[in-house]
Amino acid sequence: MKKKGFTLIELVMVIVILGILAAMVLPRFIDLQAKAKESATRGSLGAIRAAIAVTYASRAAYGESTPVPSSIEATMFQDGQIPVEQMHASATNEVVLGTGNPTGAPGTGGWFYDSVSGKVWLNDSTYSTW
Repeated sequence: MKKKGFTLIELVMVIVILGILAAMVLPRFIDLQAKAKESATRGSLGAIRAAIAVTYASRAAYGESTPVPSSIEATMFQDGQIPVEQMHASATNEVVLGTGNPTGAPGTGGWFYDSVSGKVWLNDSTYSTW
């Protein structure tokens, strides 16, 4: 009588093949997660810049002496919330005011807004530009 089933060698070979496939695919998924966070942050940054542009345009149209908003406020957005920055572990929608380039420590997160020029960046001193 012949027994049906797999031998130990066959099972080990299947496990080895699955391990090799997983080792090839896993780095791609990790990279995709980082790219997704960067894309979400870019989208949020674009939304903030658009809100600043709309506020500037509406203030300039009504002849206000200082059309550039002095700060980023939740009322500038339709849902009443400043978009959250996704790239850093401590994702936040905190807005730091200042002039020039971002001054936050690497990995600080949040947003940096220059109310003189009306520009907004990622609040991280290692951030270059988008």
